[in-house]
Amino acid sequence: MAKAYLVGSGIAALAAATFLIRDGGFDGTDIHLFEEQRSIGGSLDAGGTAHTGYSMRGGRMFEAEYRCTYDLLSGIPTLDDPSISVTDEILAGHEDFAWDDTARLVDGDGKIVDTRSMGFSERDRLELVRCLATPEGHLDGKRITDCFGKHFFTTNFWYLWCTTFAFQPWHSAIEFRRYLRRFIHLLPEFATMSGIHRTRYNQYDSIVRPLTAWLRERGVTLHTGCHVIDLGFAPGRRSTRVETIHLSRGGRDEQIEVALEDLVLVTNGSMTDASSLGSHTSAPSPRPHRSNAWLLWHRLHRGRDDFGDPAVFDKRVDESRWESFTVTASDPAFLDALEEFSGRETGRGGLMTFTDSNWLLTLVAPRQPVYRDQPEGVFVWWGYALRPGRAGNHTPKPMSMCSGREVLEETLHHLPFDEAVAARVRKTSTVVPCLMPYITSQFLARRRDDRPKVVPDGSVNLAFIGQFTEVPDDVVFTVEYSVRTAWTAVAQLLKLDKHPPAVYKGHHDPHVLAAALETMHRR
Repeated sequence: MAKAYLVGSGIAALAAATFLIRDGGFDGTDIHLFEEQRSIGGSLDAGGTAHTGYSMRGGRMFEAEYRCTYDLLSGIPTLDDPSISVTDEILAGHEDFAWDDTARLVDGDGKIVDTRSMGFSERDRLELVRCLATPEGHLDGKRITDCFGKHFFTTNFWYLWCTTFAFQPWHSAIEFRRYLRRFIHLLPEFATMSGIHRTRYNQYDSIVRPLTAWLRERGVTLHTGCHVIDLGFAPGRRSTRVETIHLSRGGRDEQIEVALEDLVLVTNGSMTDASSLGSHTSAPSPRPHRSNAWLLWHRLHRGRDDFGDPAVFDKRVDESRWESFTVTASDPAFLDALEEFSGRETGRGGLMTFTDSNWLLTLVAPRQPVYRDQPEGVFVWWGYALRPGRAGNHTPKPMSMCSGREVLEETLHHLPFDEAVAARVRKTSTVVPCLMPYITSQFLARRRDDRPKVVPDGSVNLAFIGQFTEVPDDVVFTVEYSVRTAWTAVAQLLKLDKHPPAVYKGHHDPHVLAAALETMHRR
């Protein structure tokens, strides 16, 4: 039987292993995942304890047209009830507990902004339509600022868009255009976020753990603490075939011989590489470094023009970093006060962004419990900032240099809570900040060939999966993108009849376009 070797254990690799079994007829015992870290799940992580403070680097949102993701998870049972699939749990949760945000933006006076208007000038509207209509090839190497004037970046739309998807003005115009097209159907309800789906718990508990359990039950081997150093290729340039895998495990080098019928799927690059956790009393370490995910891609890229260019994505940390923080509290004071201020119970309020925040701070108060093992009387909420290099409005230093306690102080500064509530929050909260230097590296300005194809031309047994591969039309920084690359890799390498469903294209639907245009013209 053929064997499959997967580099990485993020959602792309877990999905690929699942598709190999489900669609490719592989026996689980013939599938091996190699993970450098000690834990599985890649960027879909969640750690810590109720006592020391929980931590999660981020959270991905879902929506109804995540066709690949929902297809994958429809066959994976939840841990709480094996008769219910992960897809069914997500969809049922949306029916029962959908977001209905009424305080999506908050101004510098602590007042909720009226987001019925996108705040566009006529020029903004024209530039937006022109960006949508511009052929992607004409945007090679361009930034969003190359397509829009200064006023655009002060509109309600921009604050909503950039803090929902983590765009910066200097990011790729190609990616921005793809997002506009891919999510244009969400525009009429974008301010309330009522079209967004979420998992019941954090995504490690709700997705990674059920997927991992399903794979382990079928004999898939997950090798942790084991990183792939390089791949050896068969000689010749007409076709690409991996012959050997060079890896390091426990300080010892190993080599795996890859047979003619075997497959190798590589997660190239990592958006959460070099993440640094701080604590309630200390700031995250500021020292970025490249992990083996980036180093492997650099090694594979040498002397080739068909494997993309990792230097486009890992050399501009100042343009790709931001910071998140997780708050664990033994008192519901913060969540209760936020409910009163926003008019929505905890878990229904979506995101809350402070438009005058120097850090561009956004809060998320999820439905409780956030962790599957979260004890009664423990409460978790989360936040992030897209400008961690700037001094705060209240705290006179960059967020990246702040302890969790200082991040909490800056957050409280932006909220109109009375001092008694603020004192309770300070006393009963533990804040764990996390600095991520490469978190939006996949958004950096690029050219079309800077990411490799999922299956490079002429490849016999090698595929690339994850956020740094090229899939026409779909959008990076989503679980859907990773799952689509995994499905594409398996289908193409095995020459299967069953391929991923087409990317949803709402911009081809006149009804979707009409609703979007009406939203754009609201005053």
